[in-house]
Amino acid sequence: MKINVQFEKMDTSEFMEAFVTKKLNKLGKKYDWIINADVFFKLEKDPKGKGKICKIELSHIGSKIFAFSNEESFQEAADETIRDLEKQLEKRKKEMKPYS
Repeated sequence: MKINVQFEKMDTSEFMEAFVTKKLNKLGKKYDWIINADVFFKLEKDPKGKGKICKIELSHIGSKIFAFSNEESFQEAADETIRDLEKQLEKRKKEMKPYS
């Protein structure tokens, strides 16, 4: 799986890039039909104290899966987004029909 990480309105973070890459590689081993992952980290001013956004779009055979979250830290946002994606991937996996 190819992983692209981008940072919007903030400095690049090698730690966050390594953190999300490790988690996505783990997900890629479980769902080997994932082709590509586009990750976006964005910092927004939020009066509620959050504003750390993680968006991930996964490409696989046939379509794309998308999730995002807005949390108090980028690690929390990445974890929550990946949990959402895993739920969607599990649902997709059940819908896939094996061909003989």
